[in-house]
Amino acid sequence: MNSFSSSAAPKADRILVVDDLPDNYELLQTILESEGYQVEIADNGHKALDKIAVQPPDLVLLDVMMPGMNGFEVTRRIRQNPALPFIPVILVTGYSETTPADGVEVGANGFIRKPIDFDHLLDRIQTILQLKH
Repeated sequence: MNSFSSSAAPKADRILVVDDLPDNYELLQTILESEGYQVEIADNGHKALDKIAVQPPDLVLLDVMMPGMNGFEVTRRIRQNPALPFIPVILVTGYSETTPADGVEVGANGFIRKPIDFDHLLDRIQTILQLKH
């Protein structure tokens, strides 16, 4: 057995990116994958909850303003599901009316404003995942 077997490599953290705009989730996917994360995409809240129920990710990066079910409601449903392990949630918003307190109220672990400062986002993700592990 060689030392390069996949079982010896650390498992990449899985991040679920939830955003209704392809430009947004494709950019986030590209940046996160370049940092070594496994990325899955959901383009609405219902799909996100379905994916989370089947295979919970290590972290959810969740847009606040989406049609149908917004990020606050998705976060609330994640937190209310006793079958799920703890999953950190970072909310992303471009709206100035939304405050970090709104996110904390529903159980989010972080809050990032658009336009996204990617260095800041990557630092937050790394810190939250280190705390989780």
